[in-house]
Amino acid sequence: MPGSRVTPQTTDSKSDRREYFRIEDHIGLEIRRLNRDEDNQQDAFDGTPLESLKAEFRRLDQDVKAHLASLAERDRLLTGLIKSMNSKLDTLARIIAFEQNPLQPEDWQDVTLSEGGLSFASNTPAWSTGDRIAVRMTLPPELYQPQAVAEVLTAEPDERGGARVHTEFVQLEDSDRQQIARHVMRWQIRQRQKE
Repeated sequence: MPGSRVTPQTTDSKSDRREYFRIEDHIGLEIRRLNRDEDNQQDAFDGTPLESLKAEFRRLDQDVKAHLASLAERDRLLTGLIKSMNSKLDTLARIIAFEQNPLQPEDWQDVTLSEGGLSFASNTPAWSTGDRIAVRMTLPPELYQPQAVAEVLTAEPDERGGARVHTEFVQLEDSDRQQIARHVMRWQIRQRQKE
């Protein structure tokens, strides 16, 4: 992407130390403000009857992975084929889920993303340090949708009357963190291939 860059994992300045690689990317971003006593990001985006089906899909996916581990010891060729089919079904499921609930053009924006948090532009300066928000990201081209609870670290006013909001993930499932890590790694590979 034009103007995209990778920020290194750490810097010399103690006040600007980073634990994760950051990228500047264009992603789908849904944000819901949470009450101070509310930490469950699942409730912020539920509203659809498909959530129980999604939970069942995740359970079945874990079952397939467990069976593949034992099958791999006996038949590598069959294991490879089943892994490919599982990946194909997983991709199809993400496409169908995305088509059921497509993001509007205003939901896509430039962000700075890492496994530790994200920074985004807000049309309103109504964010304060310590605010908790539920975020759901749509990471192209794979259409992964990791969710997290983030805490606002800073909100810097901009010239348009909005703010640049910097957050840190305070609740993030390990599987969602892995999706973000894979997205960052694949983004870096794509950028190197463009050079």
